[in-house]
Amino acid sequence: MKATTNRPNILWISLEDTSPRFGCYGDTLARTPFIDELAAAGTVYSNAFATAGLCSPSRSAIITSMYPTAIGAHHMRTEHVNKFTPELPTPYFAVPPAHVKTFTEYMRAEGYFCTNNWKTDYQFPSPLTAWDEDGREAHWRHRETGQPFFAVFNHMLTHESSMWGDMIRKAYYPDMVTDRPLITDPDQVKLPPYLPDTPKIRESIARYYDLIAEADKFVGALLRQLEEDGLADNTIVFLWSDHGEGLPRAKRWPYDAGIRVPLIVRWPGVMEPGQVNDTLVSLIDLGPTVLSLAGAAMPSHLQGQPFLGAHAKPRDYIFATRDRYDESYDMVRAARDKRYKYIRNYYPEKPYLQWIQFSHQHPAFQELWRLELSGQLEGDQRLLMQNTRPVEELYDCVNDPYEIRNLAVDPSYRVDLERLRTVLDDWRDKYDVWGDIPEDRMVAQMWPGGVQPQTAAPIFIPINSELPGRSGVTQGEYGEPTAILLHSATQGASIAYTTEEGTNPSWKLYTKPIILSKGTLLIRAKAVRIGYKDSGETTASFVIIAL
Repeated sequence: MKATTNRPNILWISLEDTSPRFGCYGDTLARTPFIDELAAAGTVYSNAFATAGLCSPSRSAIITSMYPTAIGAHHMRTEHVNKFTPELPTPYFAVPPAHVKTFTEYMRAEGYFCTNNWKTDYQFPSPLTAWDEDGREAHWRHRETGQPFFAVFNHMLTHESSMWGDMIRKAYYPDMVTDRPLITDPDQVKLPPYLPDTPKIRESIARYYDLIAEADKFVGALLRQLEEDGLADNTIVFLWSDHGEGLPRAKRWPYDAGIRVPLIVRWPGVMEPGQVNDTLVSLIDLGPTVLSLAGAAMPSHLQGQPFLGAHAKPRDYIFATRDRYDESYDMVRAARDKRYKYIRNYYPEKPYLQWIQFSHQHPAFQELWRLELSGQLEGDQRLLMQNTRPVEELYDCVNDPYEIRNLAVDPSYRVDLERLRTVLDDWRDKYDVWGDIPEDRMVAQMWPGGVQPQTAAPIFIPINSELPGRSGVTQGEYGEPTAILLHSATQGASIAYTTEEGTNPSWKLYTKPIILSKGTLLIRAKAVRIGYKDSGETTASFVIIAL
C-alpha cells in the first residue's frame, strides 16, 4: 500500500432520477436545506449532464469512464427478459474491451478504501475487484486507521417509480413508513409546457418534491457522520444524480430534462465557497476527476476528463445517447455546448412514444394517453404524441430551456447546425463503436454461442533463489523468503485474493507479488473480468521453514 499522507477522502452522494429541483438551483418550491448548505460551502455546477437519460447506460459510463456506446452498454436492460418480447437477445451482460476496468480498481491500487452503498446497475455485475465493500453495510468507517477512502452512497427514493406509489420504498426500504400524505401543495407545482395541467400530474410532481425532501435528509445524515468522525475538513464531497427526473420527455430522452443533473462539489480549503460554475461537465468525467484528485494513475483509454484539480481540462461539448430501452429499439444521438443542443433521430419514421412497459405505469403517461384519445391534447402538449420525428432537432437551450422550438429548419441557425453536425459525426467516429451494430450481432461477439465467457482461474507461481518462477503450484515448503505471483490466462483479468477463511472474507485487489517471509499462509483467489463469469476459486498453501 502506498503512503496515505495528505491524500483527501472523497465522498459521492448519488441520487436517482433527479433534476436540479433544489433551492440552491433557484427552485423556490424545494425543501432542501442540507443540500443548499452543502452548495453554500462549495460550488454548484449549472451545466452538468449525463451521457444517457437512463440509469444503467449512465452508470456504466460513470464507473468505467467509457461512453456506453464504446463498450456495448448502451441498451437498457440487458439482463432482463420480457415474456412478450422473447425475440430480444437478452439476457446478457455487456463485455467491454479487455483493458477496461472500473476506475475504483485504480483507486484501490493506490491504497484507497473503496466502498459502495449499495446500488450498482452498470449493465454488468459489480466486479469483485471493484470495491473493498459493496452492499447495504458498506461504509468508510470500516477502513484501516489512517487509510484514505472513496465512499459512494446511493439514495433510491427519488426513482421515477416513487412518483406513482411506494414500489421503491417497499422494495428497498421496508422499514420506512409508506403511504405518506403529500406535503408539497400540488397547486404550487410548475409544469413544463409539454405536459397537460391535470390534478393527477400535479400530484405526481408534488410527490416528487416530497421525495427530494427525503433525499435531502439522507444527504444531511451523511454530512453529519463526516462531522462526527472529524473528517469534514479532509473530505471532498460530490453530490450528483445519474440522470434527470422520471417524467415524460425527461427520463429516457436526451432533452435537458432527461440529462441535465445537479452537481455540487465541496472541497474544504481549496474551492471558494458559494460559487456557481457554468463549465460543461459530463458524468463520464467523474471517475477521471476522482483519480486526479487522489493522485492515482489515469489510464489513457479513459474517455472522460477531469474537471477539477491540477489536470482539469475544459469541455466544449457534452454528448448523450438513446438506444433500445427495455422493449423498444431506438437510436438518438445528441451534442450540446453551453447554448445549443443538436439531436439526430435515426428512426424519424417512428413515434416518440413507443412501448416501454415500465414507463406506462406513470400517472403522467396515463394522462397523456387519456387526453390524446379524447382529443383534448393541443399545442406543445402533443410534442411527445407525434407519430413521426424530424431527422434533426436544434434548440437554443438558453432562450428555450424546455426545448420546444426546433431551429433545425431555420436558415438563420445554419452555421450552428452544421457545426454541431460535424461535432457529433466526429464523436461518433471515435466513440459510437456499437451504435450501428445490431444488438444480436453484438451479443454474439460478446457471448459466443449465447454462453457467457468465464475468466480463467488464477494459478500460484512461487519465486525464490531455487525457483525461477516457471511452474504453478498449489502448495509448497521453502527455506527462504518467497514471492508468490498470481496469474490468470484471461486477457484483461483482474485477480482478487484473501488470506481469510470462512464464507464471507474481505477480498483484496492483487497488484503485486505476495511476499512470504515466515510461517504458514493459505491464499484463496478468484479472477474476474467485466461481463465475464468469475473464475472458480483456487487455493494454495505455503510454508516458510525456519532455518
